[in-house]
Amino acid sequence: MVKTLPPLTWFRSFEAAARRLSSTAAADEIGLTQSAVSQQIKALETRLGVVLFHRHARGLSLTDEGRKLLPQVEAALDMLHSAASPYLAEEKARHITVAASISIIEWVISPALPEFQAQHPETSLRFVSTIWPDEYAASRADIEVRFGSEKQVGKNAKPLNPNRLVPVVSPNLSGNWLELPLIESVGTSDSWASWGEITGQKLRKPSYFVDSYGLALQLAVSGSGVALVNSIIAEQALKSGKVRLASKDSAPACEGYFLSVLRNSAEVSDFTDWFSGLISCA
Repeated sequence: MVKTLPPLTWFRSFEAAARRLSSTAAADEIGLTQSAVSQQIKALETRLGVVLFHRHARGLSLTDEGRKLLPQVEAALDMLHSAASPYLAEEKARHITVAASISIIEWVISPALPEFQAQHPETSLRFVSTIWPDEYAASRADIEVRFGSEKQVGKNAKPLNPNRLVPVVSPNLSGNWLELPLIESVGTSDSWASWGEITGQKLRKPSYFVDSYGLALQLAVSGSGVALVNSIIAEQALKSGKVRLASKDSAPACEGYFLSVLRNSAEVSDFTDWFSGLISCA
């Protein structure tokens, strides 16, 4: 007897969980409870007779069977989306998905977001947080603010400037900043050591290491020490007085932020024009 095809919602839960590697994030995205997503995935595994995910305390990872199934499910969902998109054109035009790092969302976009909403009350925004260049392939965003080298981010991305590294510190900390703890963001080619070589500063080894410029900036705001961050991330915090420049010296960054527009519409243009007003696009 031929088995009936599993419900489409099971495949949708699988695809979202595989893309986000989290049943909780998948549930938030598709409007279900975390329990419902987990149950649907388990039901799909039972129906197919395979294990699709490895379950970990802090998330999920795909099994070989899951990796094999994912591209086929994505292709099927994309086909259904293409078939339905002409009927959803009005709804889609009013909705924008922006993929960017948490650092960009928290420190560049978020402080000015009320201004955009006041100017464009009919436009809804969805933010997808990303870190590494290969994560953007699964974001399905209309606009991407990518981080990496020019080779990593692709030819269709425009660099955002100024792309320099600046040391920032809480205005509540006084004295010689060179004697304060140094905060360094890892995962890039830049470091306090390379900054010191370019600027001629003799520096101690960093005391704190974090995985993003945004977190480094947050530690600086809280008074934990001096953070070396990209000037784009620091701009709004400097203007608001949350931090001050520890030194007037700066150095060019090896990696930086790039803007990529993946869908043309009036709403997308409105957002990119507004965003470009926050920082300079080369």
